[in-house]
Amino acid sequence: MASSQESQPRHAPGGALFDDHYDYVAAPARPGRRRAKRDRTTLTVTDDWPEDVPVTEAEIAVFEAWFGELFDELFGDG
Repeated sequence: MASSQESQPRHAPGGALFDDHYDYVAAPARPGRRRAKRDRTTLTVTDDWPEDVPVTEAEIAVFEAWFGELFDELFGDG
């Protein structure tokens, strides 16, 4: 026996094709968020690095391996 209701063809939202696998379900509403209270504490930044930072030969080799072409472009071959 045939059903009394004919099935309606399905259409994707916005005319998208069904092989479009994006999620068209609306995201659930997020609860409102309160702003964090401002902390009135003053922070002090201290620069305690030495004037000349020591660098090892191994560190130089790594930088030359990764950035050698860029260094040559910026500073010239030398």
